[in-house]
Amino acid sequence: MWQTVFWERMTDYFGKPYVDSFARDHVLSELGGRTVLEALDAGWDVKDVWRAVCEAMSVPAEKR
Repeated sequence: MWQTVFWERMTDYFGKPYVDSFARDHVLSELGGRTVLEALDAGWDVKDVWRAVCEAMSVPAEKR
């Protein structure tokens, strides 16, 4: 998955006003206690980060 696709999906699900705050501030246990941005900066694969977000936030199958 490309990062551009990842951010498009994040924006589609969370909305433009909230996506930046979520990625910066929301700590996910599925990411080892990291935020989305921390996980990406640590070198996590974008696809794995998206899967973790989907699991943690119960993203419906049609949005995955």
